[in-house]
Amino acid sequence: MSQRGDFAENLQTPGEEAADRVGGIDGGKLDTVWRELRAGLRRDVGVRMFDQWLKPLALGEYCAFTGTIELCAATEFSANFVANQFGDRLRLAWRSAAVGVREVRVVRGSGKAFEFGAPSAGKAAGQAALPAPFDAPADPYAMEGDAGRESLPVFSQMREALNLRHGFQDFVVGDSNRLAFSAARAMGETTKPLFNPLYIHGATGQGKTHLLHAIADAYLTHFPDHAIIYMSAEKFMMEFVTAMRANDSMAFKARLRAARLLLIDDIQFIAGKGSTQEEFLHTINELAGNGARIVISADRAPHHLDAIDPRILSRLAGGLVADIQPPDLDLRRAILDAKCAAVRDAAIPEMVLDFLARSIRTNVRELEGAFNKLLAYAQLTGRAVDMEFAQVMLADSVRANARRITVDEIQKACAAHYHIEPAEMRSKRRARVVARPRQIAMYLAKKMTPRSLPEIGRIFGGRDHSTVIHAVRTIEHLRQTNPEIDSDIRALQRQLEM
Repeated sequence: MSQRGDFAENLQTPGEEAADRVGGIDGGKLDTVWRELRAGLRRDVGVRMFDQWLKPLALGEYCAFTGTIELCAATEFSANFVANQFGDRLRLAWRSAAVGVREVRVVRGSGKAFEFGAPSAGKAAGQAALPAPFDAPADPYAMEGDAGRESLPVFSQMREALNLRHGFQDFVVGDSNRLAFSAARAMGETTKPLFNPLYIHGATGQGKTHLLHAIADAYLTHFPDHAIIYMSAEKFMMEFVTAMRANDSMAFKARLRAARLLLIDDIQFIAGKGSTQEEFLHTINELAGNGARIVISADRAPHHLDAIDPRILSRLAGGLVADIQPPDLDLRRAILDAKCAAVRDAAIPEMVLDFLARSIRTNVRELEGAFNKLLAYAQLTGRAVDMEFAQVMLADSVRANARRITVDEIQKACAAHYHIEPAEMRSKRRARVVARPRQIAMYLAKKMTPRSLPEIGRIFGGRDHSTVIHAVRTIEHLRQTNPEIDSDIRALQRQLEM
């Protein structure tokens, strides 16, 4: 039998007895010594730190030539942490045991697994074992009974933390969110993305949190054994402060830096929090250096964040910054269509969906909330959903989202779109190059403002209300038969509603 360990290869002399002996030291004696040392270490460093870091260590190889013993940890991170924090203590303990050990190496790998105290039932003495599985209690990132465990949800715990409705398949894509969606998809794939971190910003209710949940769900599908942390910036701050007060910051750092995917929501909430920002900076630097993926969301672009450490801003801006703009009319309508398709027997007329899409313009969450409210009221009261019902039930939401579009704005937008002078909207000219844009402007004035027909007629050069009625009917017909006209009107509506 050759000497165990690559570093001791070819050191045995011919005829040297090797069975159940390691470099002249009985393997059983090393086992006994390690158990005794563990008992002392448990008293010295405390139960919490021992159970988290030293208890999972397995006895590895021993080289009699150098007097070096290996202690095996489950991961590279654990090995480095133990070596840095407990290396001197371990070395002193082994030297004091007077068994020929002069040096201790903490490495990642498999070794002989020992329970604290007597060997567990059913295990033969000295039986080799694999390192503890990732979600086992012996895992260095997980502490049994630790109140902070929920901050590192993995496997089923992470699945429970995710909103199952928030997958990529449920995210409606439009021009306003296409870049953020594509970047998020890349962060959840098996192939390492070309950018890191990913920074997603947009106003409240635009879908940032949805994308973070979708990234975690997709990543877990590809890498079910990897550690994932999802938390808000506020939770990050609260857990950090709690750990500092409990003099347990090392455990907090270890949990965070063990992640292979870190997702932090609403980073703007750590503005002005100096110590929290310092820890956040060190965390993302450590994770990025280890190849972990980082996704951050906020309500504004990095350079618009106030009271944030410039080093953090530089790190965030060094990845990919993707914004989510308020949804345009087409996207809002597509979101409502998707909601209808997902709800059985959602009998909502097209005109009501159009009303919702036009009335609630800036917030996707509020748009979905209005849809849910309308559907719930209809189901509870047994009343069919119609335009009158929708207007009454959603009056408050509509008023809150109301943006007063003026006829003057419509005239200027139509004139610019068709390259004519705004004054032509009020002129008496009847040439088609002027008359058609004027009719479209009248149509939009009727659809998008509270003005009456006579009022609209007067604004358009003192015309009669019947002229406005004719213009509205003409354009409604053309929208059904002329795709170009319909496209122009949609573009003008989006422009006016921004």
